[in-house]
Amino acid sequence: MEASAAAVEANEEGGGEGGAEQTSCDLRTGRAAPLPLPVAAVAGMRRGPVPVVAFVLALGAAARGGGSGPVTCGSVVKLLNVRHNVRLHSHDVRYGSGSGQQSVTGVSAADDGNSYWRVRGRTAAVCERGQPVRCGQAIRLTHLGTGRNLHSHHFVSPLSGNQEVSAFGEDGEGDYLDDWTVLCSGTYWARDSEVRFQHASTDVFLSVTGEQYGRPINGQREVHGMATSSQNNYWKVMEGIFMQPGEMFKAEQHHVEL
Repeated sequence: MEASAAAVEANEEGGGEGGAEQTSCDLRTGRAAPLPLPVAAVAGMRRGPVPVVAFVLALGAAARGGGSGPVTCGSVVKLLNVRHNVRLHSHDVRYGSGSGQQSVTGVSAADDGNSYWRVRGRTAAVCERGQPVRCGQAIRLTHLGTGRNLHSHHFVSPLSGNQEVSAFGEDGEGDYLDDWTVLCSGTYWARDSEVRFQHASTDVFLSVTGEQYGRPINGQREVHGMATSSQNNYWKVMEGIFMQPGEMFKAEQHHVEL
């Protein structure tokens, strides 16, 4: 969590997808005023049943770090926006405008603990642990710290006016707006390749264009959905715990080599 977030309180009552109205002291007037950007919950608060360290220790046959193998279901990864050099991040902090759902941002710190995402099959589908993700396959990315899924919908993002990207659901279960299609070349999503994520329902691309939030999350970049493809859309797997591919993938690779 960001150290500066500790000084700001957020009203969490009301719940629901839209969240509660949130206010903060306007530094210019001293009056409480709605924030047009994410406002922080109490520092250190983290929703979700599985702490990051416990999850990593519980993984069985897994490979750490990068490499040239495929990204597989069940893997836990950090995703870097190649153009702006920030990692996909979320936290128990809601937008003060738009949907009021949990915010998604980009951070430059490589060691940030709130930038881990678990790769899963699309909504209502099973992707077995260790199954390689194919190019063109729809997946979900579940934030490890809060248990909410990367999500988009027809709300306007707070800074750029593009489509809002949020984190939604509880304990990994949300709705069909959590599905993203992996766009890459070749057969499988490779760990060392640059890929794009296109929202399955609205067709926007997961993007960063450089807009920065001010206090209380100074320097974090807005993550949003863009209608057009550009260099702002490309992401690459960085740090992570990768589940080893299953026997079917190994058999396919052996056949190709022959």
